[in-house]
Amino acid sequence: MPGYGVAEAGGGKGLLPWKWARERLSKSHNYWISTIHPDGRPHVMVVWGLWLDETFYFSTGGQSRKARNLAANPHCVISTEKAAEAVIVEGVAQQIAVRDDPAFVQKFIRLYKKKYNWKIDSNEGNFYAVHPRMAFGLLEKDFTGAATRWQFPDA
Repeated sequence: MPGYGVAEAGGGKGLLPWKWARERLSKSHNYWISTIHPDGRPHVMVVWGLWLDETFYFSTGGQSRKARNLAANPHCVISTEKAAEAVIVEGVAQQIAVRDDPAFVQKFIRLYKKKYNWKIDSNEGNFYAVHPRMAFGLLEKDFTGAATRWQFPDA
């Protein structure tokens, strides 16, 4: 992570494996999502979601600030809830139309109900897939030795 003194201090010996990040992305209960207002101001909110097949999925109301921001600019950041073992994912959100992929939406609803004990109606809200472009893993107890960055091919 250039500019943080991490490479010099840790020498890359304690870098975190992607499996470590995947576990935290899967197990996090709450996630932070950062989006951008059309005028460039940031917006951060808590969401519930699922990490499946190397992608973050969530749902939000069609008129929510998140949905309106993503309609104007699909770039966003997703973060797990535990700062001491943080995973931050920079990505691009893609809306999933129920009519285009009803089987996946039903799978999402089923897994979401299992994780949160909350039933989503497929006729309400918007469904999104956030495809990662870059991710960071930060372990507080070994920041200089374990801070890791992963890059993904363009989604």
